[in-house]
Amino acid sequence: MAVLDPNEIFYTAFEPKQANRFILYMDGMPSYIIKGVSAVTLTQGVVTLNHINVERKIKGKSTWGNVTMQLFDPITPSGAQATMEWVRLHHESVTGRDGYSDFYKKDITFNGLGPVGDVVNEWIIKGAIITSANFGDYSWDDDGNAVNINLEVQPDYCILNY
Repeated sequence: MAVLDPNEIFYTAFEPKQANRFILYMDGMPSYIIKGVSAVTLTQGVVTLNHINVERKIKGKSTWGNVTMQLFDPITPSGAQATMEWVRLHHESVTGRDGYSDFYKKDITFNGLGPVGDVVNEWIIKGAIITSANFGDYSWDDDGNAVNINLEVQPDYCILNY
């Protein structure tokens, strides 16, 4: 009969990460207007190898999922203007010209913070491009709610540093 390790049965104190403790750094975008950000996601593809009457599975391509962000849209500096400056690096609607990927791909740094403001985890989102931008809704019926910008970006890949 196996004897349980005391570390498995006794309470161990820990400090959980909290969803409201983060800061996001993105070139051209003030960090304080980033209201929220979705988690980094990864999907592993599957390749099936057929052999007589059985299938064997191995890993296929890895796909990093879209990251969604919600931004405040302050009057100054304008969140919409900062977003459109990035959009214009992808495509300029006035001239119809598209940009080079070196100009519109951005690296984004997400830092999760501890209770005293220390950085407890860091994701680097590499080569992000805008796949969707929603510049907020307006309504006479909304009583003082802030206008938000919703961005969806697609990274090439992500790195969890710690």
